[in-house]
Amino acid sequence: MAIYTIKDIEKLTGIKAHTLRVWEQRYGVIKPNRTATNIRYYSDEDLRKVMNIALLNRNGIKISKIVGMTTAEIQENVATYTTMNTELAVQLDALSLSVVEMDEYKFNKIIQVHIDQNGFGETMLKVLFPLIEKLNLLWLTGSITPAQEVFMSNLVKQKILTAIDKESSTLPKIGKKFLLFLPRGERQDLTLLYLHFLIKSKGFHSIYLGGELSIADLTDANRFSKPDFLLTIVTESMANSGLPSYIRTLRENFSNSHLLMTGYQPIAQGIESEKMLTIFKNLQEAVSFLDLVGPTTDSEPSPSKSR
Repeated sequence: MAIYTIKDIEKLTGIKAHTLRVWEQRYGVIKPNRTATNIRYYSDEDLRKVMNIALLNRNGIKISKIVGMTTAEIQENVATYTTMNTELAVQLDALSLSVVEMDEYKFNKIIQVHIDQNGFGETMLKVLFPLIEKLNLLWLTGSITPAQEVFMSNLVKQKILTAIDKESSTLPKIGKKFLLFLPRGERQDLTLLYLHFLIKSKGFHSIYLGGELSIADLTDANRFSKPDFLLTIVTESMANSGLPSYIRTLRENFSNSHLLMTGYQPIAQGIESEKMLTIFKNLQEAVSFLDLVGPTTDSEPSPSKSR
């Protein structure tokens, strides 16, 4: 059983610690346990209960009314609101709750509504990536467990792979070829898979190599594929040094390929776009770049046009 501090509850539910204490004292919403040193802590059940209550409260139901509901009534109301209310904040609350509860059915139901209404690409960009960013931060601060983070990642990966499989059933319409990879030490496989889906959905060839790729591995792949574009993400590796040298090595070894790079490190280290090198500050810039890529080499967008 996981143990949560009041700050963990605040980060996961959005309910301020002061408000939570008022709810405890005035309405008896939850009764925290205490350590030997008198520090209050909360259980998984407490967290789930507060997340449900917080979701209803943000949808206009007074706390005094919520506390009069049975557990079944609270869950029924939550299900109703998350089905009818498509506001992003509400959906992120509901998805966060499904991850904490490790409820695959609830997660899939919410996501499928968005896919049906907006398509997979928009759902990934507007719903799933904000959720991933939120939960990654909570994982890093210890507010959710590694098991919950892995549960969410695997569900998202299943969705992306299903979407890729559908796109793979059609032949590429445009001759441009992209080679996607992650350097050693990177874990951004969900983002890379999403970019793989996007490239395929635009009608381009896309070769996905995944993670832990060395320069030698890429050289072998280049001999067979001759890509027009190399696309990678650098967020966790090369934090202190080595990125400029790595970029030079890639450009020297793959001089005929346009290098595309995104992630935290090139932005933090001030790497600028130039000829045959484009740095994306965010996913939307990558989407815009793909929209501008044409069927011939001469129509490739310049770094300035892709921004």
